[in-house]
Amino acid sequence: MNFSWFVLIALIISFLLTAVLRRYALARSLMDIPNARSSHTVPTPRGGGVAIVVTFLVAMCSLYAADLIAFRDFAAIVGAGSLVAIIGFMDDHGHIAARWRLLGHFCAAIWALAWLGGLPPVSVFGQVFDLGWGGFVLASLYLVWMLNLYNFMDGIDGIAGVEAVTACVGACVLYALDGYVGLMGPALLLAGCAGGFLLWNFPPAKIFMGDAGSGFLGIVLGILSIQAANASFEYFWGWLIVLGVFIVDATFTLLRRLLRGEKVYEAHRSHAYQFASRRYGKHLPVTLVVGLINVFWLLPIAVAVTHFKLNGFVGAVVAYVPLFILALRFSAGKSEKDVAA
Repeated sequence: MNFSWFVLIALIISFLLTAVLRRYALARSLMDIPNARSSHTVPTPRGGGVAIVVTFLVAMCSLYAADLIAFRDFAAIVGAGSLVAIIGFMDDHGHIAARWRLLGHFCAAIWALAWLGGLPPVSVFGQVFDLGWGGFVLASLYLVWMLNLYNFMDGIDGIAGVEAVTACVGACVLYALDGYVGLMGPALLLAGCAGGFLLWNFPPAKIFMGDAGSGFLGIVLGILSIQAANASFEYFWGWLIVLGVFIVDATFTLLRRLLRGEKVYEAHRSHAYQFASRRYGKHLPVTLVVGLINVFWLLPIAVAVTHFKLNGFVGAVVAYVPLFILALRFSAGKSEKDVAA
């Protein structure tokens, strides 16, 4: 079977499964009710991200059965992703204390890195550094931050789905330009699965993703970036660049809240994208702008790094500086009272 058909089937199954989950959520009153910290105003079914999880895991099993992915990559992605999705699903249907969630997240990260062999030697300004166990610790923190920041950034209609689709397709462009087609399979499948859900979640959303889906996307994207780094560390820089909108907004917001002494694990509405959506009164323009930034700003810089050999650190700085300016412009991390004043 042509692989493009494989991805199309994944998209269709994800779309149909999301419809089933929406009906189930409506029947069981599994609704996200707006509150003071919400970015929406209408009660909406939640938990649709399970469609992404189930479809992608089944697709990965098919990839492995067809000998299209190495067992170590299969075990890393499926094992860690499943654990994070289960934790998110349980939290969506009840409440798990933050410390236990975090412990589970680190277990998932350690599992993935054990299969991938840790963080490969880091390349910065032409110098290669093997960080050993220090690299393993840094990579664990990176994966845990990726899955949590994705959860934080899943706060308005369509934004998490658009980010996943454009980042995955963008990474595949990087691979295709250099002939690394063997790396494309999981990323393309994830784009298809996220795309099927996005058809229901695009503004105005008919169902929300939930922690099971957002955490799953975050850790899988992180794992794919480390997997790519094993082929060439420039691809790791490329992933960091194409995911720049989420990384910058979430990190900048977290640091500002930490400096104010806030409990960073509590729900809030102080990300730049949340302030932007309230300023414009709609989610759609913000979600569309995120997609446009990814395609027309971040992807070309990532191509310059991976294909035209621009230094990765320099490329990341060039990519991130305007994003930091936007974060400042839209008051990322500030309290709503301070902004209103």
